[in-house]
Amino acid sequence: MTSMLPPTHQRLLEDIQQILSADNRFAGLLAGGSLIHGGVDEFSDLDLVLVVTEDAYNAVMKERRAIAERFGGLLAAFTGEHVGEPRLLICLYGPEIVHVDLKFVTADALTNIIERPHILFDRDGSMAALLEEADVRWPDREFAWFEERFWIWIHYGATKLGRGELFEAIAMLAFIRDQVLGPLVTMRAGQPQRGVRRLEQKFPEDASRLQKTMAEHDRESVRAALHSAMAIYEELTTGELPAGTPLRRTVHAYVDRL
Repeated sequence: MTSMLPPTHQRLLEDIQQILSADNRFAGLLAGGSLIHGGVDEFSDLDLVLVVTEDAYNAVMKERRAIAERFGGLLAAFTGEHVGEPRLLICLYGPEIVHVDLKFVTADALTNIIERPHILFDRDGSMAALLEEADVRWPDREFAWFEERFWIWIHYGATKLGRGELFEAIAMLAFIRDQVLGPLVTMRAGQPQRGVRRLEQKFPEDASRLQKTMAEHDRESVRAALHSAMAIYEELTTGELPAGTPLRRTVHAYVDRL
């Protein structure tokens, strides 16, 4: 698996693995993200899960940055509260820059996971057993989830247009692409919902259509992008959700009036 890595990533990963395997506080090291999905290149992150023994966990959490510094070349690091994951340390290594996510967990966190990681080291064989029994489930959404949110988000973006807050409206359109339109494209193809990740490579026709939801800093451009987002959403949900509902008609009319 790691043989596919660019040399800079490979060297850093080997250093991380060597240092952690020599530290008895760590029961294992797992790799996720593109290391298991494929498509690794020089722009890829290293998504690593560091499994800590129960008795050492509190101490390790206090030493996360110091541990990250032991791998060499740490340029910057911060914790992941902004994405609801305080166990995560987001790091940048150099001088040949590599982004590394270090997630510190105990073995019980492997009971319910969103993807089956690759084992880089397993001190006593327990990682393999735990992952074999784990409930692995990608957090895909149902059509109803999108319908409950999409029109509210469109209205929110439209209110920003109405007020002249074009940067806010443009940001909302990007959010809608990531949270709704991109996932619906991959859902229709029977693939896991991963926002707009690699959409250009996997679904070039859909990516071309989504360009119509990208607005310039101009009222008419933002308005046209909102209309495009609604049209694309309705096409992607045809046959799965009711058309012409009061909710849809009302939001359409609101955007039309702006």
